[in-house]
Amino acid sequence: MAVAIQLSGITKRFPGVVANDDVNLTVEKGEIHAICGENGAGKSTLMKILYGMQPADEGTMKVNGEVVEFTSPNDAIDRGIGMVHQHFMLADQLTVLENVILGAEPTVGGSRINFREAETHLSEVAEEYGLTIDVNQMVESLEVGERQRVEIIKVLYRGAEILILDEPTAVLVPQEVEALFDNMRELKASGATILFIDHKLDEVLEISDSITVLRHGKTVATMKNDGITAHDLAELMVGSELPTPDTSESTVTDEVALELRELAVRNEDGRQVVHDINLRIHRGEIVGIAGVEGNGQGELVDAIIGTADISNGWIEFHGREITNDSVRKRREAGLAYVPEDRHHEGLLLSSPLWENAALGHQTQAPFGSTWWLDRSGAREQTERIREQFDVRTPNIDVSAHALSGGNQQKLIIGRELTSNPEVLVAAHPTRGIDVGAQAAVWDDIRAARRNGLATLLISADLDELIGLSDAIVVMLRGELVATLSPNEVTPRDLGAYMTGAALQNGSAR
Repeated sequence: MAVAIQLSGITKRFPGVVANDDVNLTVEKGEIHAICGENGAGKSTLMKILYGMQPADEGTMKVNGEVVEFTSPNDAIDRGIGMVHQHFMLADQLTVLENVILGAEPTVGGSRINFREAETHLSEVAEEYGLTIDVNQMVESLEVGERQRVEIIKVLYRGAEILILDEPTAVLVPQEVEALFDNMRELKASGATILFIDHKLDEVLEISDSITVLRHGKTVATMKNDGITAHDLAELMVGSELPTPDTSESTVTDEVALELRELAVRNEDGRQVVHDINLRIHRGEIVGIAGVEGNGQGELVDAIIGTADISNGWIEFHGREITNDSVRKRREAGLAYVPEDRHHEGLLLSSPLWENAALGHQTQAPFGSTWWLDRSGAREQTERIREQFDVRTPNIDVSAHALSGGNQQKLIIGRELTSNPEVLVAAHPTRGIDVGAQAAVWDDIRAARRNGLATLLISADLDELIGLSDAIVVMLRGELVATLSPNEVTPRDLGAYMTGAALQNGSAR
């Protein structure tokens, strides 16, 4: 079989860290090759080297049998390599066509964009690879799965025959995952080679032809997907069995910890994006919110934590109205928050861990008071978080940027749960972390629930929602459209509610 990609002895060092240590990877032409590994295993670094985003310190790369050295992504694109990043890079206010050709516009007379030529070429690419899309539709009106299809078409339009897909299913419902996998099979049938990075081992086993596992920056194994189980992969990745989020015992009490009444929220443009939400969460209860991203979950979270003004309704915290309270007052009352984006909302990446452990709690013991920060108390508390939540770091003076994604998340979870909260708002608490860190986060949330914590869980991981939640509500176009029992619903059922298909078929709320 011809080889599309061959990486030999790839080594990449950063200060104090060897991200890739003599990594070897061989990808055959026309196959779907999965790259697995825990956070910090070196997957992202390896793909950035292959895509020309950063150079290797040692080793060689071959593309279609030729030795290459990339100094930028343009070099990789010229060699037929395209990368679809986990976070979409699309302009909402442009059409599909305008997004696809952005930066690669064909021109007439050296200046005017030749849209007719661009549309013809785009249509040919879409037809060749079985990726249908309305090229004149505005991107802001597309569903998440359709946006991802645009990203794939964008790299194919530039001539990519080798595609790197980085965590492509992270924000998709099961039906969209099925559509993506159909697209991937079409791409493969048309001769494309796909490198697929994913944390969801069942998906890896469903779609891949071959699998390479990285651990601590080294290649642990490369194998054909023949008789391999999720248990096998989990052991290769982290040395333990595949974790499960299942929660069997009920700890729900009659005491209402958080109540939302007729809550409505407008976005920055003045458009109402959350409509008349009524919801109760009791002590010892986890209420999960299921919904395709962009259906008002983010704005609802912002309203609860106090970073967005509500246009109607009110919020009660243990029977006391907090609708007009500041973020600080809500936090001091016992509202904990795990943000969706840990880098932009949860951490100061360039600051040491002990400062990050104080974020949001710096006005309370042991971190300090209204007027001063207790450095000694902050350091002692950070050491406790480090030990209790297994935050793997050489010391608490390193910057948050030096931690792997899983350890960053464990630091945030530890910071919030050690503040003795009454209510936790957790937005995608295990997104982008490996199975080992995922298991630790689930254990922490379950333990807090047993101690009476009320939790609002927003997650795109439907197995996580079903496994952890005591009740699941579905959010669609800013409304709560269904309340479901996790004991009676499947991920596919949830996906049907999230896209509105179940409601169109006459299912009751």
